[in-house]
Amino acid sequence: MARVIAIANQKGGVGKTTTTINLAAALARKGKFVLIIDLDPQANATSGIGVDHRKLEKGIYHSLVTDHKISDIIAKTSIEGLHVAPSTIDLAGANIDLVHIDRREYRLRDALVEGRHNYDYVLIDCPPSLGLLTLNGVVAGHEILIPVQTEYYALEGLGQLLDTINLVKERLQPDISILGAVMTMYDERNRLSRSVFQELYKYFPNKIFRTVIPRNVALAEAPSYGQSIFDYDPTALGAVAYRRLADEIMWQPKLEHLQESETQPMPSESIQEQKTDSHSTINVPIQT
Repeated sequence: MARVIAIANQKGGVGKTTTTINLAAALARKGKFVLIIDLDPQANATSGIGVDHRKLEKGIYHSLVTDHKISDIIAKTSIEGLHVAPSTIDLAGANIDLVHIDRREYRLRDALVEGRHNYDYVLIDCPPSLGLLTLNGVVAGHEILIPVQTEYYALEGLGQLLDTINLVKERLQPDISILGAVMTMYDERNRLSRSVFQELYKYFPNKIFRTVIPRNVALAEAPSYGQSIFDYDPTALGAVAYRRLADEIMWQPKLEHLQESETQPMPSESIQEQKTDSHSTINVPIQT
């Protein structure tokens, strides 16, 4: 049975789609069968992995609203073992169309029952909101991965997201858990990143990934070519980081690797290590 991970944060521009595409590509390159579900009406995960959503007749909207099987709408990508349940223009109306449907919060979860046994991982790219689409993604997931940009405004609203997750756990999906928070767009030249990290640790004690995703030009350019970072520039620092993130998720499913007694290096040291040795052990970028 697939491990279903919802990648969510109500704040836009924090790297949800970049993380979805490149984490999925990294897992596929490690021999895993992976399905991306693009729940964002902007369809960036769909186009960013090389699928032209404008030419598609059906997408994830049709599984959510009109009961099409997931297998009927899945599109293959150029990466072996990686498929996408694409977003189409119809998805823009899904929040309205779902309102009057029975079990509206469970539509994606129910749709996945039929097809998730074909995959090792299902990654759900949630939109930057707390509407019904994001709620469907969170309810369908076993775990939630929260990308957080290391800038002050990215922390705003994080408490509201956690409240929503807790409500989902209490009322809709008791088995869901927070896989962890991953720091994105980290700039080692910016002192603010350290302050944001300390605030982030208050939200997620013992739930912060060792891997730090740096601000990287290649990561920003790759989607415009419909490619993952591994196809666009496999030697880029961003490629190193997402390979490491995939390793963490594969080998430490519950993310219980952080111990309260550990004193760890700060993010700048972790980034420097990623630059100099892509095969070294990942250091946890945390200071307790």
